[in-house]
Amino acid sequence: MPEVCAPVLLPERGERLVREAYREDFRERSAVLRDADSWKLERRQHFEEQGSPSRDALRRGDWEESLRLMAERADTLAAAARKDERQGHVFHRVRLVEEPLTPYLQWELHSLRQQARFGTRVRVVSAESVAAVERSQPLPELVVLGGRTLFNVLYSEAGHPQGAIRFTEPDVVAEWEHYIKSLYESGEEIASYFERVVARLPAPTSLPE
Repeated sequence: MPEVCAPVLLPERGERLVREAYREDFRERSAVLRDADSWKLERRQHFEEQGSPSRDALRRGDWEESLRLMAERADTLAAAARKDERQGHVFHRVRLVEEPLTPYLQWELHSLRQQARFGTRVRVVSAESVAAVERSQPLPELVVLGGRTLFNVLYSEAGHPQGAIRFTEPDVVAEWEHYIKSLYESGEEIASYFERVVARLPAPTSLPE
């Protein structure tokens, strides 16, 4: 089971980054990682991702085209996996899920299963299992990069990306890394969850506005 308490995350202990500054900072810090683990926690059930043809097809309601376009990125994922292997970098993702799945989450779980085939370590955790932790508010969207930097990734109410708050104080980073690890350890491997829940689902028929 996940831990019953999560660390406190105070925005004033971090630095606010607009979207482009966050993306650039993330790229620069990722490029210098060596022999390190990174961790991502995803809580929202809907995102308005940008720059993904497969996501755009989902938005149009073309499920088959969305899956076809997703399959086409295999070479890109393989190249990223080779780069991570050279750097000794292992990326772990924890995906909190509510059922029934939203159309977005159904699509993302297909994407995560594909990423796992190329080395990303992905586990699924039921949102019900963190209900006690979320009594006051949902868990944040987080990335711990190489054990040194914590990003609280920000989104609008509709799910549009709005940059991040960057934290570098060692105690803040370590506490959240430990918590995300505890969620990961309690989770179900993406391949197992996909076959048990996602594979049998029909194509999404309605998308949120």
